[in-house]
Amino acid sequence: LLEREPAAVLELQRQNLTTESVPAAGRRILLLRNGNVSADVTDQVHPSVAAAASLAARIVGLDIAGVDIVAEDISRPLADQGGAIVEVNAGPGLLMHLKPSEGQPRPVGEAIVNNLFGEGENGRIPVVGVTGTHGKTTISRLIARIIHLSGKHVGLACGDGLYFGERLVERGNRANWGAAHRVLLNRAVEAAVFENGSVSILSEGLAYDRCLVGVVANIDPNDSLPEYYIENAEQMATKVKRTQVDVVLPDGAAVLNADDPLVADMAQLCDGEVIFFGIQPESPLLAEHLKNGGRAVFLRDGDLIQAEGERQSKVSSVDAIPLTENGAVAYQVENVLAAVGAAWALGIGPEVIRAGIELFGTEQAEQQGLKFKAQTA
Repeated sequence: LLEREPAAVLELQRQNLTTESVPAAGRRILLLRNGNVSADVTDQVHPSVAAAASLAARIVGLDIAGVDIVAEDISRPLADQGGAIVEVNAGPGLLMHLKPSEGQPRPVGEAIVNNLFGEGENGRIPVVGVTGTHGKTTISRLIARIIHLSGKHVGLACGDGLYFGERLVERGNRANWGAAHRVLLNRAVEAAVFENGSVSILSEGLAYDRCLVGVVANIDPNDSLPEYYIENAEQMATKVKRTQVDVVLPDGAAVLNADDPLVADMAQLCDGEVIFFGIQPESPLLAEHLKNGGRAVFLRDGDLIQAEGERQSKVSSVDAIPLTENGAVAYQVENVLAAVGAAWALGIGPEVIRAGIELFGTEQAEQQGLKFKAQTA
């Protein structure tokens, strides 16, 4: 063991000794000036000692921890020998386990990953990215509302502010990298929705590498950003907005406006599924997509229809959705269709989707009415 410890060999040399020296009776020899010599004793640890270490980590709220224990014999209970836990480290080193001075190496990295992520899990939460020229904020808030009703704690960074659940944490435009990053850092967040404007995409980039759902609402024919050398709508589509489709995961979906040719053409860029939405049910693109077994959300005779291949079902009607003002506001109808497509892509059921779009905005109106009554009472 000593021959494999260069520090011990040097310490012996300072005392004019070697690893083969035989000290005189009663002479005390210093081998190391610190105790960081690692010897694997995993197979010898008493079950009660392991349980005590695990409890210590849980008490301080750690999933992964390094626990320092003082004991004469690790194979015996601590209480029997006056042993004790002296420290719990939040950032334990792994090298001592991978390359111990003595004993069997242990694949602790693999064990940590298996503990943090169950079978089939990849560590990702559902992320929804929304871009387009118009309607991004409304679509993002609608999607977040539906996710909230599905039972997940959702984080939202959009043009209206930064939200966690139903709580507005910061008011104002938070459709940017910084706000999105804050959402991703929050361990309580179970799903995230991000609005991504053109300037933010070009100047900061996306806060996430991949997303489960990417929504492209529309592209204005006059859209341009000359300061970023984006001169027309075609360049906006092919150099900027397509980013949201490029990052969709293979098991995810792009939700695209079938009535906007520049947006619809992005379907070929998606690694995952494509769900089209539109207010023109007679669209040849929708018909071909459904013929091939694809999914689509569209408006027909005032009803919002979910269709997959030949199967169709009514989600709601525009008369029941306050946001559309009985269908009079066409762009709001498109916004609702986009949100329904995104929620469907997330696997949320039609009942929850219906509740989300039919109740959206009513809570705020009720709260404003209560405030007005309180002020006039």
